[in-house]
Amino acid sequence: MRRHVESSPGKFIGNVPLFAFTLVLVAGLSACAGKRREEHRYDLKGKVVAVDRAKGEVTVDHEEIVGYMPAMTMPYPLRDADALKVVGVGDQLQATLVVADEDYWLENPIITKGPANASGSAPPAGGAEPQPGAPVPDVKLVNQDGKPIHTGQFKGRALLVTFVYTRCPMPDQCPLLSANFAQVNGVLANDPDLRKKAHLLSVTLDPEYDKPEVLRSYGAAYAGGKFDDWDFATGDPEEVRRLAEFFGLMYRRENGQLIHSLRTGVVTPDGRLYKIYRGNEWKPDEVLRDLKSAAAGS
Repeated sequence: MRRHVESSPGKFIGNVPLFAFTLVLVAGLSACAGKRREEHRYDLKGKVVAVDRAKGEVTVDHEEIVGYMPAMTMPYPLRDADALKVVGVGDQLQATLVVADEDYWLENPIITKGPANASGSAPPAGGAEPQPGAPVPDVKLVNQDGKPIHTGQFKGRALLVTFVYTRCPMPDQCPLLSANFAQVNGVLANDPDLRKKAHLLSVTLDPEYDKPEVLRSYGAAYAGGKFDDWDFATGDPEEVRRLAEFFGLMYRRENGQLIHSLRTGVVTPDGRLYKIYRGNEWKPDEVLRDLKSAAAGS
């Protein structure tokens, strides 16, 4: 026999009628549910090749993550303070990779201690960087339309240049740089004066795969299909490397993986280095200020 429980409309919790309290509770739960991010979880297995306890990151040379990415060497936030204290280079790591919107991290780590590996496969930190005022090499490239271009042709305008590749799987690396460039490009589109004085250039680190047609498809997603002020370029691998290493960016292939550092640079209208940004922590507003200063010759 089913039991039936009736609530009396006169019942209160504190001074709040029970039905009103219930409505508030349901509304609160609905609001919380609306803010919940969609999370995807994957099993990760690999060897730790670098640890940055200050940033809370471990760089892992991992196996294929089934359903997400091929074998890769990448840094990952490790959200386990105790594990972060004891993990070291050379350890074997099993963990859950959580991917949520533009965020990702490792949780539930299982660490198997191993010998330290001084020659591990950590991403290159970067090479020697030129000083501001150094002339940027005139490198021959090919843009998303298959048209030959070269860095020297942008003299007369300030140039913002970065390095990406279309198959980069980590949302806070190449995709973030391209998204930041998209914001800068949006400002150029609405500022006719700056638009005449500045240009954007994204150069692939994977010229063997990133042919012009691949770059055009990739670039269209960020540039809205308009490439008047933003070129996506490939080219001879040696020419690409010459330009990347000028900015202090180091990269290499290892077991089919592309391991690289991050560099973005501003070049003055006379073709000289104005500023280099390391990593991915720079903001579009910061770059826009420097781009405007470089364009103005200050």
